[in-house]
Amino acid sequence: MASFSLIRSSCLLVVIMASSLMLAFAGNFYQDFDLTWGDGRAQILNNGELLTLSLDKASGSGFNSKNEYLFGKIDMQVKLVPGNSAGTVTAYYLRSEGSLWDEIDFEFLGNLSGDPYIVHTNIFSQGKGNREQQFYLWFDPTADFHTYSILWNPQRIILSVDGTPIREFKNLESIGVPFPKNQSMKIHSSLWNADDWATRGGLVKTDWTQAPFTASYRNFNASACVWSSGASSCSSTSPSTSGSNAWLSEQMDSTSQEKLQWVQKNYMIYNYCTDTKRFPQGLPPECTATNTS
Repeated sequence: MASFSLIRSSCLLVVIMASSLMLAFAGNFYQDFDLTWGDGRAQILNNGELLTLSLDKASGSGFNSKNEYLFGKIDMQVKLVPGNSAGTVTAYYLRSEGSLWDEIDFEFLGNLSGDPYIVHTNIFSQGKGNREQQFYLWFDPTADFHTYSILWNPQRIILSVDGTPIREFKNLESIGVPFPKNQSMKIHSSLWNADDWATRGGLVKTDWTQAPFTASYRNFNASACVWSSGASSCSSTSPSTSGSNAWLSEQMDSTSQEKLQWVQKNYMIYNYCTDTKRFPQGLPPECTATNTS
């Protein structure tokens, strides 16, 4: 039986199957992530069940996954910076290495107390992005934890919030659109000061009297193909359509399509695919392809 890994972390089981051997052990932030910068401003707490990032005037902080993935269904519960978070950005994303990198972004742009956060999304392939879509959320993302999910398989990328899809980016290599499918990516997150652009285009600056700013993370869960030593933990044969690898061929059903349309109608505030001033020579080809978002 081909080996595969089902990675479930933060008090969920990690199950590794290889031939007839099955190993099970509890995973947590200590096992799955490295604190990469911030000089102590990033912390793992509660026996590995909670991770926090902090930002003050001297520095922000960040972390990334120990594993690299080539396709996966990845969930993280995040509670964003409360109160006056203007000028701050909490980024949560997948990214490969090198000058022609691939990247799948959630960026949460802080705002004045009482104003909505902006969820900024982007998708890079071979070092080229410029595929921004922005949304307001339909709840207060600072009051409690919410689940932000990235489904990435060979056919599509779906970004979801609490199970509701907000964006789909399909593989349209057939019409010349690059798609992230050949480079393994790590999970990254950072909290940093971007008051030159983050809030109202840089008009509202960070109020350092409110520092430190803190974002919190829990319940990381990745059903994913782990990439190691040039090989994937997933089978090289056709993707499974049932069981733990079903996400490899997952697509949106009619209910999910309706939810996506609801979000895009009511909460999308910017879509590169409608920005004709930005693309005077014509919109990118994926924008005019049938049934794309």
